[in-house]
Amino acid sequence: MKSMNMEKLKDEVERLVKIMEVLRGPNGCPWDKQQDYYSLQPYVIEEAYEVVEALQKKDLDLLKEELGDLLLQVVFQAQIAREKGDFNLIDIFKAISDKLVRRHPHVFQDREVNTISELKATWEEIKREERINKGKAEHKSLLEDLSQAQPALNQAYEVQARAAEVGFDWDNVEDVIAKIEEEILEVREAIRENQQEEIGKELGDLLFAVVNLSRFFAINPELALLQTVLKFKERFKYIEFRVREEGYNFAELSLKELDFYWEESKTKLEGEQG
Repeated sequence: MKSMNMEKLKDEVERLVKIMEVLRGPNGCPWDKQQDYYSLQPYVIEEAYEVVEALQKKDLDLLKEELGDLLLQVVFQAQIAREKGDFNLIDIFKAISDKLVRRHPHVFQDREVNTISELKATWEEIKREERINKGKAEHKSLLEDLSQAQPALNQAYEVQARAAEVGFDWDNVEDVIAKIEEEILEVREAIRENQQEEIGKELGDLLFAVVNLSRFFAINPELALLQTVLKFKERFKYIEFRVREEGYNFAELSLKELDFYWEESKTKLEGEQG
């Protein structure tokens, strides 16, 4: 692996920090000066998703750009914190470095770990110790410390995985599929009865069951859905291109005619990717 030029890294980090200081300074950008911790929340989420999108596209140039945008959000928050006297970028680096060393005693200390299950047990033990050291009593629920700030699909995955650790889980994948089929029937029943609130509840149950299926195969449902969204966008753009190329507009074409372009897009785009 090519060694990193640490001096150049230091220079570029300092340059980015200085740029952020100027943007937030007296003669800086009015928009940047106006932001606070909370106004930046949507941008943090957006940039994280754009990193994932670049990965799903397997576009390394885009990935480099999007990681830079995500890093900017960290530096932006750190600059706000420094101005308020709460913490600074050095504190952030120190906190994550300390945590990494603390949570990897099998790497940075003499603790022996031979299997992944032993590694997970060690990880959970260390996290429990961290909570106690922060003055937090042991959680009443195994699920209490799971983040509610992440997308619902990720939350569902983590909730199910945590419950499975203590044996609250389906025995096999066929049971999971049977549960999905049961939930589909319940969605159909709610639709037949035209109960809007009940339809929403049953759709939630169905999605939760599908997440269980993804978990059985160790597939992150959020990433799987994002991949499908990206695929849909690419195929739909192809439809738009073909409609324009043929001199039509969408209003002139039936769903059957549009579906022809959809099927064509699958062959065309998969051929290009292959």
